[in-house]
Amino acid sequence: MTYLGIDIGTSGLRALLVDEKGAPIGATDRQYDSDHPHPGWSEQDPADWISALEAAISEMREKFPAFADLRGIGVAGHMHGATLLDENGEVLRPCILWNDSRSHAEAAQLDATEGVRRLSGNIVFPGFTAPKLEWVRTHEPEVFAKVSKVLLPAAYVNYYLTGEFVADMSDSAGTSWLDVGERSWSDHLLEAGHMRREQMPRLVEGSDAAGMLRESLAQKWGLQGSVTVAGGAGDNAAAACGIGALDEGQGFVSLGTSGVLLAARDGYQPAPETAVHTFCHAIPGRWYQMGVMLSATDSLNWLARIVGKKPSELTAALGDVLLPPGEVRFLPYLSGERTPHNDAEIRGGFTGLSAAVSQEDLTRAVLEGVAFGLRDSFDALAATDARMDTLIAIGGGSASRYWLKLIATVLGVPLQLPASGEFGAALGAARLGMIASSGVAPESVIAPPEIRDTILPEEGARDAFEAAYQAFRKAYPGLKSIQ
Repeated sequence: MTYLGIDIGTSGLRALLVDEKGAPIGATDRQYDSDHPHPGWSEQDPADWISALEAAISEMREKFPAFADLRGIGVAGHMHGATLLDENGEVLRPCILWNDSRSHAEAAQLDATEGVRRLSGNIVFPGFTAPKLEWVRTHEPEVFAKVSKVLLPAAYVNYYLTGEFVADMSDSAGTSWLDVGERSWSDHLLEAGHMRREQMPRLVEGSDAAGMLRESLAQKWGLQGSVTVAGGAGDNAAAACGIGALDEGQGFVSLGTSGVLLAARDGYQPAPETAVHTFCHAIPGRWYQMGVMLSATDSLNWLARIVGKKPSELTAALGDVLLPPGEVRFLPYLSGERTPHNDAEIRGGFTGLSAAVSQEDLTRAVLEGVAFGLRDSFDALAATDARMDTLIAIGGGSASRYWLKLIATVLGVPLQLPASGEFGAALGAARLGMIASSGVAPESVIAPPEIRDTILPEEGARDAFEAAYQAFRKAYPGLKSIQ
């Protein structure tokens, strides 16, 4: 028996096939683009996700004969995206993505509504789903009037796979329509956002069955026997399942397009005033909290485009020895910021520039700025009593040992590097598919990876970087304080 994990990412899709022991058999990837028709807008055509999925499956069938023994599927997806369907299940407009900030005014209005933070457990951020629908209601009323169902990206792929409107708790927690403590749609939150309960998909836990693979797809893919599709998860909850972060004290730092600091929680302990996200985990009876910065490796990618080099070339030029804090300071707010500032309009910049500044100085400043942004999230999480004794480092930016040394030192926490292999959202999704199909206990499948290395904080540099962080916090007079 084999199991398939599908990760619908912002820039591409990854499909991972694992065996009955959870060991990876092979993976396929497909890329797609986002559209940015106006400043601050970010959209995708859901048809691109399906085209990418079918192409990835076609390649997987050719490369891996074990695909024919498929028994379970799990889907992970980038959170918050608003995929709007009419009464016939047809897409009404491009999906508005998580990094779209057009609805900042609507988010502020919803956030100020009585009971919204208390029930949702979170600030209403512009990237969340509810303010997107408020924006559509105001600016595209003809579209809003036709909305029969609102699906997140992973739920839309589940709909394609099963023909059913179903979503999991972890993904739905980022809509501002879910009572995150009770793990159910909230009539009060829906009413505040001018939505109706019948416009929401059916809710399931991420490790429970959402439905069965449609017979037409099973035949098309050359499968025999029934295939269970799990509830799945939002990308970060799936990544937590991939690296085994289920219990208090377990967590990770992800250096992807965005930067994420995640801590698993045994109970529900919201703290919206910190701008920390408090979401349901993909496993029943558990939650997680995370701080999110919108431009992590995206900041390094931006600098690389400006100077005409690869990001890896920029970081390699710094060597492996951690240098003292640089004179140049970088504010990593290229797309606004979430934790802890909740400011869609804040922007980044360099300070301390002089004629003597080199390309390496700019690279150091970017890496330090991102590390300090993650420290903001670390302190916000610590204020909720989240335990973060060690963190597993994942994401593309974790390939830079220099950056990991810097982050470990700024946070004051060892960073663990998984051994080679799969450990991200696609593996977490595959594990959820295995659990839903077989009925085994989640804890028997979701386990931490083998650790190949641990990056310790450099104690001799802690004081210097602490002073640099405090200067960073004072560098931008326009920073908002959380109310």
